[in-house]
Amino acid sequence: MSTCSQRRFTDRRWFTIVSAIVFYLVANFPLHAQTYTVLHNFTNGQDGGGPSAGLTMDGAGNLYGTTIQGGNLQSCQYGCGTVFKMSRRNSAWIFTPLYAFLGASDGATPASRLTIGANGTLYGTTGYGGSSIGITGSGVVFNLQPPAHFVGNTLGGWNETVLYTFGGPPDGANPSGDIVFDAQGNLYGTTFNGGVDCDGDYYCGIVFELTPHAGQWTETILYSFTQRADSQPLGVTIDANGNLYGMTVNYNGAVFRLMPSGTGWIETTLYHFMGQPDAGVPDGDLIFDPAGNLYGTTVYGGINNDGAVFELSPQGSGWTESVIASLDGNDGSQPMAGLARDAAGNLYGTTCYGGTTGRGTVFKLTPSGGSWTETTLHEFSGQDGNCPMGNLLLDASGNMYGTTADGGLYAVGVAFEITP
Repeated sequence: MSTCSQRRFTDRRWFTIVSAIVFYLVANFPLHAQTYTVLHNFTNGQDGGGPSAGLTMDGAGNLYGTTIQGGNLQSCQYGCGTVFKMSRRNSAWIFTPLYAFLGASDGATPASRLTIGANGTLYGTTGYGGSSIGITGSGVVFNLQPPAHFVGNTLGGWNETVLYTFGGPPDGANPSGDIVFDAQGNLYGTTFNGGVDCDGDYYCGIVFELTPHAGQWTETILYSFTQRADSQPLGVTIDANGNLYGMTVNYNGAVFRLMPSGTGWIETTLYHFMGQPDAGVPDGDLIFDPAGNLYGTTVYGGINNDGAVFELSPQGSGWTESVIASLDGNDGSQPMAGLARDAAGNLYGTTCYGGTTGRGTVFKLTPSGGSWTETTLHEFSGQDGNCPMGNLLLDASGNMYGTTADGGLYAVGVAFEITP
């Protein structure tokens, strides 16, 4: 072999070796590693503790959230919960408590995400409160507005207005899940309990509408669940046509739709989960993709019964369900929140348990060739958080924000950011 031929052979051999190494590195080690940062360690003081819902972002990039305890420690043993704001200032985040619930007529224990109304103020629910004593009561729907002259970080600086107080059966009790607005400014949501007695002292929950008029809000019960097997709803999602979609948890759970008609609302059960190896017992809310498919998570089910991610697709006059990811414990187990979706169609979610530490994970699902590839983005260690129970929030730059209900420096949860 000539010297030139030997050199070309050697060059090709090294090119092949280097190419193989590069391919291996790209396939096994992300070129842009995710960076996890704790933005706030809750103390169960005035800042609250145990955030059990995801965060909400306004147009200026400020984050808002709730905690189920902390704040006012006089009426509730561990505090009645708070509403907070986080604002970016240069490279830091400034945490501001906005309101501390008293556990009386103003409500107690907010456990769902906040919604920003057309007027830029905050709307939400509390699972309890609404009575005059302690944390008894069936919960409220509230609105928070900043004072005319906001004074820095003063706790309770925002003003709360109770829009509606639930009365328990036959009205709803213990609102659960997200509330949503329609184009006309009406509010929709669900209560986990209340409604009609559907199985001998068992109350199955309702879907409600709040309609504003002349500064007052009027409640209308759109649907009362009447069968124990299809009961205890978890909030609603609204589509462009004003139809409401949600999930119930009993007996492995189900997905339902409410369609407005001239005489009221028509309820249709779209799918009953069957449990392992199918999905089983949903948690969190549903999200849409542009094609009208629905996505969500279940706490159990899947091949390993560690939880599943599912897709529900409209097919003719019916819907078809498929499990697109079965968790196995190592990559997380028991997702207790819904999903987030980016513009490329990737899905992001959390698990409360599992991973190598057993304290939960953040995962990504990437669609490819009709299937989905799962990637673990973060495993919680305890000190950096434990058991996320709220939806992730994605901003326009691909940064993710969320909370954990436990863990952190004071073992009552954290707010975190994951940057690509």
